[in-house]
Amino acid sequence: MSNAAKAGKLAGKVVAITGATRGIGRGIAEAYLAEGAKVAISGRSEAKGRQAIEEMNAGDNAYFIAGDVTKQADVEAFIDKTVERYGTIDILVNNAGGSSGFNPVVDLSDEAWNEALNWMLNATFWGTRRALRYMIPKKWGRIINISSVEGRQANKIAVSHYITNKHAINGFTKAVAFENGPIGITCNAILAGAVETDLMMTVGPKVAETHGISYEDYKVEYAKNAAIKRLNTVGEVAAMAVLLASEEGGGITGAMLDVNGGTSI
Repeated sequence: MSNAAKAGKLAGKVVAITGATRGIGRGIAEAYLAEGAKVAISGRSEAKGRQAIEEMNAGDNAYFIAGDVTKQADVEAFIDKTVERYGTIDILVNNAGGSSGFNPVVDLSDEAWNEALNWMLNATFWGTRRALRYMIPKKWGRIINISSVEGRQANKIAVSHYITNKHAINGFTKAVAFENGPIGITCNAILAGAVETDLMMTVGPKVAETHGISYEDYKVEYAKNAAIKRLNTVGEVAAMAVLLASEEGGGITGAMLDVNGGTSI
């Protein structure tokens, strides 16, 4: 049975997920489809977007919209095009984000700082503001921000731009939750740890290099610091995203929910 043929906790809901052609975003999209939602995903690559939609095998329930989340017009167009396609938007997952380099503050360029700001905090703000304009009139909505364990703490890796944005996203999450809770709209952040996606396998070796060790040794060292003694899976993050998007998750808002194997303990 295809995902499109199944009903579930999100039957009839319309979802928009940024940066969802691969990794965590893709995993959340597939989990939502399995629960009966209609899902629009964004990404910069048309080829990767088409491939993702084909592999999801969800028929009209999955749709790709090309765009760059570092550009306000693209983020807002993604929300508007989702509504044009499916008639509404019920759930927004601000997933896109990452780090494009490793530099201490003293060597961090304005360009790298501003790119990170647009990629994460500004994209989250632009998308949330646009989605709220559709959610507020119907007095129902779910906004889920994919943050990080680095949204609570710093680390030895020179990624101050990433850490700063994740802390800011957590604060923004609380503000949106407080403002919109009375009308049935929730906003939460998932604080993910190391999840072995294809992106992680690209960035991970660079992180390991900053520690002077191999990527395999880095994963072993990371696991030692986790309560579960391993990296998290995409499925574990997606399961939390399903709960937060569902009716059962309606009592959870303004929360920073750790899905990082206990590395923040």
